[in-house]
Amino acid sequence: MAYLLSTKQKDLDGFCVRRILPNAKKRMIGPFIFIDHMGPADFSAGEGIDVRPHPHIGLSTITYLMEGSLLHRDSLGNNLEILPGDVNWMTAGKGIVHSERETIEVKAGKHKLDGMQCWMALPKEMAEITPSFTHIKCACLPHYMHDGVLKRLIAGEAHG
Repeated sequence: MAYLLSTKQKDLDGFCVRRILPNAKKRMIGPFIFIDHMGPADFSAGEGIDVRPHPHIGLSTITYLMEGSLLHRDSLGNNLEILPGDVNWMTAGKGIVHSERETIEVKAGKHKLDGMQCWMALPKEMAEITPSFTHIKCACLPHYMHDGVLKRLIAGEAHG
């Protein structure tokens, strides 16, 4: 049975995050334990996102932006900017620390941010694997047009 899920909204210093899952009507969808919609947000010059370093264990996250950019840094030595259409896939396993910020160049002017972050529970036998991080540029992701709508596959398989 399908439900229309309402979101829980949290304000993080002027930046709105709406948690779609978990929800009183639906705790999980497959392996997804959290689904967050970040934004949309409009920032003035000097403002922006500054999520300080924090740990993750026993899960994977996929970050996908529709607008704006985020600078990902982690304890594996990764330091790169995610742009709209790119995918950041971080598997924490036995533990990883990361931060999500915006570059000083982005913060220097007016800018926007809108994206999704999906959190997946790792199966019990994989909960303690070595952490990893994969960044996939938008141009490298499979995509196709269908009835005037661009569809981009960001994980898994679809349509053969």
